[in-house]
Amino acid sequence: MHIHFIQHEHFEAPGAYLDWANQKGHTTSTSRVYQNEALPNSTNYDLLVVLGGPQDPATTTEQSPHFNAKAEIACIKQAIDANKKVIGVCLGAQLIGETLGAKFAHSPNREIGLFNLELNPEASNDPFFKTQNQTLPCGHWHGDMPGLTDQSKVLATTSGCPRQIVKYSDKVYGFQCHFEFTPEVIELMIQNCSHELEKYKDQPYIQNAETLRKNDYRPANHTLFAFLDYLEQT
Repeated sequence: MHIHFIQHEHFEAPGAYLDWANQKGHTTSTSRVYQNEALPNSTNYDLLVVLGGPQDPATTTEQSPHFNAKAEIACIKQAIDANKKVIGVCLGAQLIGETLGAKFAHSPNREIGLFNLELNPEASNDPFFKTQNQTLPCGHWHGDMPGLTDQSKVLATTSGCPRQIVKYSDKVYGFQCHFEFTPEVIELMIQNCSHELEKYKDQPYIQNAETLRKNDYRPANHTLFAFLDYLEQT
């Protein structure tokens, strides 16, 4: 299996996605757009993972010169049209929605930390998530959420955000949440996004740096590994 990552910033790293790929012996490639690396011009991969970033789908190239939302949407469309497996994380999830004609929205609450996902009744119809616990710990660092199409299903929510896991099709999922966080990735996020921790510290779903470092992200990683095992077989 070959996995291609679209990475928007060095600190929004693939984390546990890459750990899983290495453990399974899969090959990977990456478009590091923050280094002006090109997006893939073909679909010679099995899984496309579009990672997060501080941008949103409305961010212009004037605001973020290395981020081209239209180009990424075209890339995602190419993958979906080719029947590839696609996972969008945070910004990536929002870009999937935009690709399918659904506009992203601001979340009712900004979330930074480790908070439980609650599976919706729709999850009982999903071959993977119907096998999981009703409550799943997961990482968060966001203020927006993906748009919904007529066919999409919201599989999980949190008390702070109503769209955490969105299933767009059997092979296309949007994770507003971050199953991939590891201590190393969290440290990168803290170092590069500490201004957010200060700016939003009085909001209800914001953990401080000390708490972020103490969180155990391994259960979320294990859920991700199991999901990727499932997706690998579809």
